[in-house]
Amino acid sequence: MPRKQSLSATYVPKNLQKVLKQIPESALTTVVAPMGYGKTTIINHFLAEKSKKQDTVIIRISIYSDNLAVFWKSVQDAFRYEGYTFLDKYPCPTDLISGNMVVDAACRHLTGEKEIYIFADDFHLLTSVRLPGFMSRVAGRIPSNVHVIFASRRAVISDTEAVQLGRKVCIITADDLRLEREDIAAYVHRCGFDMRQEQIDELYYATEGWFSAVYLALRTYMSSETIPSRGSDIYAVFIKAMIDSVPKDIRLFLIVMGLADEFNAEMARFITGYMNSAEILKRLSKQNAFVKKLPDSENFRFHHMMKECAEKLFEELDKQARDYYRNRYGEWYEQHDQFIHAITSYTYSGNYDAILQVVQADAGILLSCWGPAQILQLLDNCPVETLTRYPFTILVLMRCMFNFRQIPKMLELRDLLSNIIENDPSLSSQERGNLQGESDLIMSFLMFNDVSAMSRLHRSASEQMTRPAISITNKGGWTFGSPSVLMMFYRQPGELAKELAEMDECMPHYYSVTNYHGYGAEKIMRAEAQYMQGNFVDAAITLGKAYIQPAKCDQDNMKLCCDFLDMRLSLFADHELTQKPEERKKSIEKNHNAGLINIWNASCAYYYAIMGDPEKIPRVFREHLLERVNILEPGRPMTEMIENQVYIVQEEYTRILGQIDRQIAVCDKMNYCLVKIYLLIQKAVCLNAVHKIPAADKVLLQALELAEPDNLLMPFAENYAGLESLFDEQSCQGRHGAFIGRIKELAGNCAKELNKNAGVLEVTVFSKLTAREGEVAALMAKRLTNHEIAEKLFLSEGSVKQYSNQIYYKLHIEGDTRTKRKRLLELLGGGTD
Repeated sequence: MPRKQSLSATYVPKNLQKVLKQIPESALTTVVAPMGYGKTTIINHFLAEKSKKQDTVIIRISIYSDNLAVFWKSVQDAFRYEGYTFLDKYPCPTDLISGNMVVDAACRHLTGEKEIYIFADDFHLLTSVRLPGFMSRVAGRIPSNVHVIFASRRAVISDTEAVQLGRKVCIITADDLRLEREDIAAYVHRCGFDMRQEQIDELYYATEGWFSAVYLALRTYMSSETIPSRGSDIYAVFIKAMIDSVPKDIRLFLIVMGLADEFNAEMARFITGYMNSAEILKRLSKQNAFVKKLPDSENFRFHHMMKECAEKLFEELDKQARDYYRNRYGEWYEQHDQFIHAITSYTYSGNYDAILQVVQADAGILLSCWGPAQILQLLDNCPVETLTRYPFTILVLMRCMFNFRQIPKMLELRDLLSNIIENDPSLSSQERGNLQGESDLIMSFLMFNDVSAMSRLHRSASEQMTRPAISITNKGGWTFGSPSVLMMFYRQPGELAKELAEMDECMPHYYSVTNYHGYGAEKIMRAEAQYMQGNFVDAAITLGKAYIQPAKCDQDNMKLCCDFLDMRLSLFADHELTQKPEERKKSIEKNHNAGLINIWNASCAYYYAIMGDPEKIPRVFREHLLERVNILEPGRPMTEMIENQVYIVQEEYTRILGQIDRQIAVCDKMNYCLVKIYLLIQKAVCLNAVHKIPAADKVLLQALELAEPDNLLMPFAENYAGLESLFDEQSCQGRHGAFIGRIKELAGNCAKELNKNAGVLEVTVFSKLTAREGEVAALMAKRLTNHEIAEKLFLSEGSVKQYSNQIYYKLHIEGDTRTKRKRLLELLGGGTD
């Protein structure tokens, strides 16, 4: 009796079985081979065996394109299906900071007794050059009970990374997956075929051990008892065996649904109109190894070989049929809020009315994942008469063009919108006002940091609009990643008072049309100005008011700007931190917003650099990893200036000198006067450190000339340790003597100087004192008298006595003057008299 023939059997060669045993012992497994080598089949077989055990979780992630937003949704869906919803709170990670946030969350939530296998298929479709390196770092951090598996047509990690990971990585190659002659014989026998040895040899030579080729050859053999020759076109064989062999209506079903990445029966019924789609899919998945029901959902997917063949046949349909099905796809995706997929489908059919409706519904959020080239191409292809029917979509596109710095196209869209507002009789007066007002609001971005010019457009917007803007959300950052408002909007020496007044006048108009986006900015800027002028009491009072405003509207960006000033005040004034950095970080991490983490990192980097405590500087600045971080261009000069401060505390002076002239030129172009002052000071510090004194003196003079008109003292006081010898030069004293004298009064409170003077002073003691108190205590530990301390710190003896009493109070030291002094010396490690 002939044996029953079936191609549903799974066969795993013995040598591959040994390799698969390494997966449970590895953090990362990569399966790298060309299409058709059975990567997915083998891993699914392995996972099916593992799933039979209790306390084992399988998470399967499908990858269909290089769009990160689409990929991230697949990741969230896959984790949610298995009961892990924590990733739903995180936006798509696009850089080192956001990626680390996700990995940290995964480590917290996945650690446990259960063995967890995360399988991502078709990893090669993600083309980001950063992903492979990031994945190797993930493998080095994840809990021991978690195992990540990637199937790909190209390398997932480099050879160097593989060596570094050692036993944490298992690498499966095409050679491991290739079927040898004896493997083919065993597989043929398992499938129920009786073949002679010469037929086995013919099959081996024809397929070269390629699993899919073996499968297809056996499909052909079942119907014709012939094996395809070695020169056969594999796709022609595939189409004949898999598509042409089915009834005509099922053939059309396969061709049309081959366009989808994955789909369920309801979607197939909507697209094809076949009411029996569920039955068709059930039958196909049982008969055809290239149509699979996904194990973690009700969705189906075609193998990539089948998809490619179906797509080729789809292009042979007439244009009317192709457009019909593309539009059906677009409608399905639009109804299910899959906007990127919807736009792609509508683009193929040229349905620009539908595209523009989707762009407006999405408000340009996911559109930013496309990039400028694709959006510009869309606009170039879209008929103008179609675009004019969607004025609110034009607003969204204008904002997108600004974000991508495509200013000519932004202005072109503005002109088109103005023409619509003026000539479209269907628009009500209210609609005209809203359109014109929001257009003015978007155009104000082109006047960035020119407060007067921006204010005129903000007033115009608020006077005309009766609703909040649709192109701006108050959930986004307001300072483009800068921790300082003053650094963004101080443009010109001698104009600070005027610019502060303009901010006071401008911001209420902006708040009224943006749901209080950036609320508190004008008060933060004023508090920063007062700090820069050494008016610490006024700065602290204004800062207290500034803290209240963003708290009312949940503007975390502005809270962080308050923190940046708060940190610096605590170093140079008798001022306690309002919010400790660690507590603020815990607070903002709940928002899962990488942009906020970037601001926090920058603030802390500068704070600890000025303190002279490089070990506490956030890693991304300490190890200079900013090239892996998404930095918005308007915030880049501030970020680079802060990184320079880190280089200074690390004594990397030549590194700064090699790049700082470029940074200064950028500040000139962007009118960042305060940042330029800081950069000139940093340049002077570095030149001084490498003994180029005349050059350092010249650069310092440039900084003094820019800062003195508005009495900006603190940039020099914060860097006093590196400038002190330059201030003694007669050239400086002669032109800016009074200004330098005031700087010297404020100077000496730098934490770096404090640590240098303190020597053996304990960190636990310092934590109770302000920076000024710590310096006084450090000099007391050296047995200096009040008179000597006063001279060294440019204080009165009365001020020294006040600081001494405050030190004794905070350190709980009691008794008469001599007893307290003796106890302080013991506490600070200075010994006894």
